[in-house]
Amino acid sequence: MRIHSLQLPVSNVARVGRYFAEVLQLPVRDDAVRIGWTTLQLRPAGDDPVGGVHLAFNVPADRFEAATAWLLARTPLQRTAEGETLFTFGGRWESESIYFDGPDGLILELIGRRRLPASGRVGQFHGSELTCVSEVGLPTADVAASSARAQATFGLDPLSPPVPHFAALGDDEGVLIVVDATRRWFPEQRVLPNARGIAVTLANVTAGQLGDPAQGWHLRAPAAA
Repeated sequence: MRIHSLQLPVSNVARVGRYFAEVLQLPVRDDAVRIGWTTLQLRPAGDDPVGGVHLAFNVPADRFEAATAWLLARTPLQRTAEGETLFTFGGRWESESIYFDGPDGLILELIGRRRLPASGRVGQFHGSELTCVSEVGLPTADVAASSARAQATFGLDPLSPPVPHFAALGDDEGVLIVVDATRRWFPEQRVLPNARGIAVTLANVTAGQLGDPAQGWHLRAPAAA
């Protein structure tokens, strides 16, 4: 699965765009941020709340150490109560992650997935090496029901075994993180999830549409041309 585009409500389009351009070194044109094969479309939030939105960006696993050093020079990392900032996940994940705050209270993540192809690059990391938005957090009142609908609609498989408050659907290129709306985001566990006004266009899945009116998010996958 790929996240082809994602519409993100923001408090100030120009200010948030500058963050992605200056801090993360991503190409920004007007209200569109390009992250590999994903377009992040910024729009005025209006009545939609901001804060609590989770997005992850894929980094080639062989560049994860360089990416960590690059990010540390630009912004602080989130940490657990014990002070941990680097998280290694085994099983179906086979990945390493670091988390950081973005504008408007975004919960952002760099993740290196070891099953994906290596970059082969060396030297200082640059934001242009981020390959995509690979995760979006989707809060819901019923994780099992929302996950079942997403699997049936888009033909997705779980990336890892689901638990009552968390399900990851998709593959290494793109994952829907379906979470209980009362579960605070890892690792600092201080912010509740929010995705109101977020609209995601998926690729490489079965065509269909799915939304959560109570939480205000919507997914669509157009039919292949």
